[in-house]
Amino acid sequence: MTRGAKPIFPISTSDLTVEYPPHGVSPAHVAVHGLTLQIKPGEVLGLLGESGSGKSTLASVLSGAAFAPGLGSARPIITGGEATVLGFRMRRIGRRKLARLTFGVGLLEQNAADTLPPTMTVAEIVAEPVLERDRRYNRKALDARVATMVDAVRLPLAVLPRYPYELSNGQRQRVALARALVFGPALLIADEPTAGVDVTVRDAVVDLIGELQRERSFSALVISSDLTVLRRVANRIGVLYQGVLVGLGTIDEVFKDPWHPYVAGLAAALTGPEADDELDNEASDGPGEDADADPDADPDDHDRGDDRADES
Repeated sequence: MTRGAKPIFPISTSDLTVEYPPHGVSPAHVAVHGLTLQIKPGEVLGLLGESGSGKSTLASVLSGAAFAPGLGSARPIITGGEATVLGFRMRRIGRRKLARLTFGVGLLEQNAADTLPPTMTVAEIVAEPVLERDRRYNRKALDARVATMVDAVRLPLAVLPRYPYELSNGQRQRVALARALVFGPALLIADEPTAGVDVTVRDAVVDLIGELQRERSFSALVISSDLTVLRRVANRIGVLYQGVLVGLGTIDEVFKDPWHPYVAGLAAALTGPEADDELDNEASDGPGEDADADPDADPDDHDRGDDRADES
């Protein structure tokens, strides 16, 4: 870096306000108000908040998904402040810059496992972002890239010709993650990565994101309404309440001295006797059990069994 140059943060927002304009009978709605935060290179920032707090709107704006063609008037717009992602200013970003931005940002959307194209194979799903940009991409190189990503998310290559309905929910989430990372992005934005995933494999999905982040050194914004998810993967957390950032720091810093009533309420719940028992259980259920697991076993076998039972 040139002496005196400002460092480039993967995500930097300054007094960011995001609003949904009036649409039909729905009035205008401010989803994010006055947000200022930065994510450092190689950092995982967790974003915690209840439903409707503006988390998913923020993911849509920062990933560029909010500015994709075809969303019409229902898309959120930046009405105040600024957001910069990988050096691109998001306010009034043009189509060419948006294409460059989305090449460097992987988005794992909320409920991604349930929205995979049902008529496409796993190989086709993971390859789709590449072919959307270049239909003439070398087939051998693409097959190798897809196989590498499927292997990276700890799935056997035997899943490549399968369709989503043939996989467990946990396996489908891994496919969605492989697709999000197929370009080797510098930044991953994961919106509720464990939503809809069987409880028996949620920790495995979160731990996989953490492992891939360490292996590939990307930065990440992980959004969740579940603090136990963020505890496993995030270096710091931010807390959103009704679109306003009301806490920022490490988990201990945020809950040790909360200044907002919403955060104080969360802190009180965390320090009760039931929370102590939960934390003890988390500690006892940690790496020890995984160390004894069969390394050749499908990590989602239990999940697939549950799915088949539901279908029968």
